[in-house]
Amino acid sequence: MKKVIEENNRRDFLKKCGLSTVPFLLPTVGLNAMSWSENNKIDLTNNPEVAVNFIYDGLELSPRQYIEKLTEIDQGESLEPDFYGNGGTTKELEERFAKLTGKEKAIYLPTGTMANQLAIKLLNGKNTKVIVPENSHIFKDEADASQSVHRLRLVPIGKDKSYFQLDDLVSTVKYINENEVFRSGLGTVVIENPIRRANGTAVPIETIKEVSAYCKNNGYKMHLDGARIHLASAFTNVSIEEYASYFDTVYVSLYKYLNANGGAMLCGDAEIIDQLSHQIKILGGTMFQNWNNTAIALHYLDGITERLNQVVVTANKLIDELNKIDGISISSTKNGTNIYNLKLANNISSKELTKKLFEEHNIRLRSGENGTVRFAVNESLLTRDLQGIINAWKTVANQLRK
Repeated sequence: MKKVIEENNRRDFLKKCGLSTVPFLLPTVGLNAMSWSENNKIDLTNNPEVAVNFIYDGLELSPRQYIEKLTEIDQGESLEPDFYGNGGTTKELEERFAKLTGKEKAIYLPTGTMANQLAIKLLNGKNTKVIVPENSHIFKDEADASQSVHRLRLVPIGKDKSYFQLDDLVSTVKYINENEVFRSGLGTVVIENPIRRANGTAVPIETIKEVSAYCKNNGYKMHLDGARIHLASAFTNVSIEEYASYFDTVYVSLYKYLNANGGAMLCGDAEIIDQLSHQIKILGGTMFQNWNNTAIALHYLDGITERLNQVVVTANKLIDELNKIDGISISSTKNGTNIYNLKLANNISSKELTKKLFEEHNIRLRSGENGTVRFAVNESLLTRDLQGIINAWKTVANQLRK
């Protein structure tokens, strides 16, 4: 009886306390959260605790800053928890994503892998084959889930290419139809956009249109792994709704740049989305509450288009100035988005550049091999005065050349 009373007292205490008093309720954040004012301008400008990072797609703040952001959101408008994914901020986020993508419905899932796998499973029906890009997350980063869990056969195409084109798809379908004695059926074609393993390359919209038209004419469903689709939209000026219009289902990540601690959104027709709750439960993905992820994502979804457009403008100015520094060369990739190639002269050590930028200026950069570094831009660019960032690079480069 004493234990029951103690437990009730503990719960009552937590209920009375604010979010800032219970950091142990939230898992550690790797690259999350940022404070923004109502007009979407950063309210942590020139705060030395906020790192400008050239590593991630999104922001990188500490667990404490994540909790403080949740508290700030709750104080502005009380957070409404969901109950096993139903109601609260989770429902609101689902409705926002359905509208954003122009689809009938959207649903929250705990991971992008689960979103991708369940999408192609349900789209494929009784068919067993799914065509995927050879360099895609589904093919290379999801632990053969399609084969081992869902009994689907992935057919990779576009090897050694950033993305496959219509002729690659047509020739693959022709090969399958002409060489398999017992046809088990091709049901779905997948496109990833932008492509992580191709340094953020965006698939040209004309290629997507051609592939989509072919699939519709031949009765194949289409799924978009659009984990970073907001980035593609910002750098190509193609709206998310237009991208989504060529696909039956669309997955978008909530932590790449919407700064949630995790989670994914899958959008599509009600016929598909209405089946997801049961499928998520089967795979053990039903969580008691998801509000700590969906509240952050919902918050950062507001104004994301305008902010990423500003990132594009700021990044162009920054790169122009950094390219004027002796020994530094930054170049974009064809059809690229937020990832660039940074090349250093032999007299500038990548390791020392990374160390000094971080220790002296709180600017984070990857270390590279052979003087080449993967250079990614994101919203953290907007947390500092641009000239201050440029000056930091100039100072460190000059130090290393001496």
